[in-house]
Amino acid sequence: QVQLVESGGGSVQAGGSLRLSCAASGYTYSRGCMGWFRQAPGKEREGVAVISTGGGNTFYLNSVKGRFTISQDNAKNAKNTLYLQMNSLKPEDTGMYYCAAVSGSCSWSPHDFSYWGQGTQVTVSS
Repeated sequence: QVQLVESGGGSVQAGGSLRLSCAASGYTYSRGCMGWFRQAPGKEREGVAVISTGGGNTFYLNSVKGRFTISQDNAKNAKNTLYLQMNSLKPEDTGMYYCAAVSGSCSWSPHDFSYWGQGTQVTVSS
């Protein structure tokens, strides 16, 4: 059974940084995809960054390019952990951030992802 647990959210002023982590247990797909999604109040959930677990190819939402970096740590004998380094944060980055995973190819649609964490709140004040 796949379990995803996020951590690292919090409140920060505009221009600040946060690093989100997602500990993935039971996820062993070497050719799958993991990603970060976010949802602001009253808005639909949107993809922020995704990474192919096999080749390490990364894809970003245009508005976060150059500010956010997605990475994974799946070294042998280590827990599969997904990260999202967020720099130069803006108030519009505020929302609940979710870690997600799927056994197939990367996609921007939340509906294509099979496994989800509970989310971690990120609040950026101006």
